[in-house]
Amino acid sequence: MTVAPAAGTRVASSGWPGRPRPVAPIASVRATVYTVPTDCPESDGTYEWNSTTIVVVEVAAGGITGVGYSYASHVCGPLIVDVLAPDVVGQDAMDIPTIGAAVSARLRNAGRPGIGATAISAVDTALWDLKARLLNVSFVDLLGGCRDTVPAYGSGGFTSYTHDQLSEQLKGWADAGFAMVKMKIGRDSGRDPERVRTARTAIGDDVELFVDANGAFDARRAIAAAHGWLADGGVTWFEEPVSSDDIPGLRFVREHAPAPMAVAAGEYAWTPVDFVRLADGPAVDVMQADATRCLGISGFIAASRMCAARGIPMSAHCAPSIHAHLGCVVPSVRHMEWFHDHVRIEQIFFEGCAEAVNGVVRPDRDRPGLGLEVRSADAERYLVWRGACES
Repeated sequence: MTVAPAAGTRVASSGWPGRPRPVAPIASVRATVYTVPTDCPESDGTYEWNSTTIVVVEVAAGGITGVGYSYASHVCGPLIVDVLAPDVVGQDAMDIPTIGAAVSARLRNAGRPGIGATAISAVDTALWDLKARLLNVSFVDLLGGCRDTVPAYGSGGFTSYTHDQLSEQLKGWADAGFAMVKMKIGRDSGRDPERVRTARTAIGDDVELFVDANGAFDARRAIAAAHGWLADGGVTWFEEPVSSDDIPGLRFVREHAPAPMAVAAGEYAWTPVDFVRLADGPAVDVMQADATRCLGISGFIAASRMCAARGIPMSAHCAPSIHAHLGCVVPSVRHMEWFHDHVRIEQIFFEGCAEAVNGVVRPDRDRPGLGLEVRSADAERYLVWRGACES
């Protein structure tokens, strides 16, 4: 099938031998920062928060605008507009690898991991969305889908929740058809066994229970919990039992945790080297990756190739409206996270955001790109900063 390029693009014969391709110079990069209060105070094993910041990037070319975003610090907005965007504006919107190399090089001395990686991630995702929109195809169809839906697990269960709140949230997901749910542990090890029992009672015996310690334990305490109250609760997923920077500790927990409990980490893998460190050994049973942190869609795909070469399955971390599409493109993705905060925020900010039905997410392939349109009026009350770089 031949797809006509979007209006406003020109066609050149270079690049793809024997095939014309649309060439659309990027006209502008816009970044907008919003901070959204949580619906109640939240915490996990090592952190507390009462708001979430989302950085939305819009990249325009050929009269079409692509949308990307990252959950990151507010400083990503000026970083994108003032530092990264000059290397993006004027470039061919179809040539994402060249742009990616330029913005990565720009942050060599400023620092690419962490905040730098989240800024690149938002730009990269917007570029992929723009490319698909210029070709008038969905993101899944742009790269080629391996499945139509992605299993999701309900995720929340914050350590700040009362037992009633914990029970209500997890039971709600179980009743809605989710086959897996996840809760936070590690802030108060004296309360955690009872919280796990509360969760198991709420969801019944047929729903898998995942836990996330966010690096709260050392390796020996994690193993004691794994063989004790976690095993008693039928937990099948132990996420970041120790810090993801503690590669030997993760490997130790993986090697000594009882079957079938899987050890997972990777949400703080910013660059390909971070994924290699986790994979070689290996230190995890399942590799998590987050396209809003790991250099965007390009980084997620690079991580998936590395995992596929080592036979390591993947799970997509948070940002469901992006990962619903990646989960249908990347064969190694086992499931995606239906994270309470991000589901709520994306439903406020975007038309066309992902929906979960019976615990399964199906991207809308009738909409071009990622299918997202910013609800500017609804988002405005959360505005922190906006800026633009234009040709």
